[in-house]
Amino acid sequence: MRFIDEVGIEVRAGNGGAGCVSFRREKYIPKGGPDGGNGGRGGHVILEASTRKNTLQELYLKKHLYARNEQPGRGSDRNGKNGADIVVEVPVGTLVRDEDGGTLADLDRAGAQYVLARGGQGGLGNANFKSSTNRAPRYAQPGEVGEEGRRLIELKVMADVGLVGLPNAGKSTLLSVISNARPKVADYPFTTLKPILGEVFMDEADGFVVADIPGLIEGAHEGKGLGMRFLRHVERTKILLHLVDAASLDADIDTQRHEIETELKGYGDTVWHKPRILVVNKMDALTSDMQEEVRKQVSQTGLAAHFVSAVTSEGIPGLLRAVSEQVESIRAVTA
Repeated sequence: MRFIDEVGIEVRAGNGGAGCVSFRREKYIPKGGPDGGNGGRGGHVILEASTRKNTLQELYLKKHLYARNEQPGRGSDRNGKNGADIVVEVPVGTLVRDEDGGTLADLDRAGAQYVLARGGQGGLGNANFKSSTNRAPRYAQPGEVGEEGRRLIELKVMADVGLVGLPNAGKSTLLSVISNARPKVADYPFTTLKPILGEVFMDEADGFVVADIPGLIEGAHEGKGLGMRFLRHVERTKILLHLVDAASLDADIDTQRHEIETELKGYGDTVWHKPRILVVNKMDALTSDMQEEVRKQVSQTGLAAHFVSAVTSEGIPGLLRAVSEQVESIRAVTA
């Protein structure tokens, strides 16, 4: 299944049914009055956030959501039936925007709903207009027209921790080791082509959700490579784990770090100012002397760092404790 995280759709709610003009006609009741019923409400078009969905695939396939028009009122004070609502489930973290890009709704919790288009109200039947001065009204209201328009639906994954780094930094391997996710792992770049979520379980604390973001390249914040399409998925995370490859032959740690930091800063403050933990991966591929040199190089940056091997699990327990503590502290502040 393709990972669909952005789609434009056409929506149209149902029109309300017209009110009825009717008069009571029964044997032995010569002065029967108005008894026209009300028209039914047109169907709404509704989005509902659900943990059962991971992409916007369903909306991508439909593109048009049209609710039914509904029944008019009838005689004998019978109201028309309300239209059936169209309810489409979308992933938690879905944004609804208007055609100009303005945010209309943020479905950031399971069960949250947003009415994309409201059905028109049904018209009142002539029985509603009876009065002491107008005992035989011969008019009723027409039904209202339902709302319609174009909406832009965008998904930003919900995760506590985002994994960022250059292609082949080992993000997918790390995610598979620390969580219940099973991403594709291979010895070539760009094995991850969509954000992948994994849940980390801790023995002495609440767990957290980690998102593996596809590898970034220079110019990603300008749309190069996988670009901003996936950078936006780290906007909702509480902290970032910045992975660098200690065994890289193409770039040293400082070069790798600066390249990713440039992309985060270029994307905007919402990402750049997030707390970051530097994770130096693939330490198992280095000799003792090379490991010492790497530690010395990182210490000169003044950054707090964790030295790990996703393959041998070296340093992983300490990293998870540090991440858990930071996530818990942020949760406590924002609760």
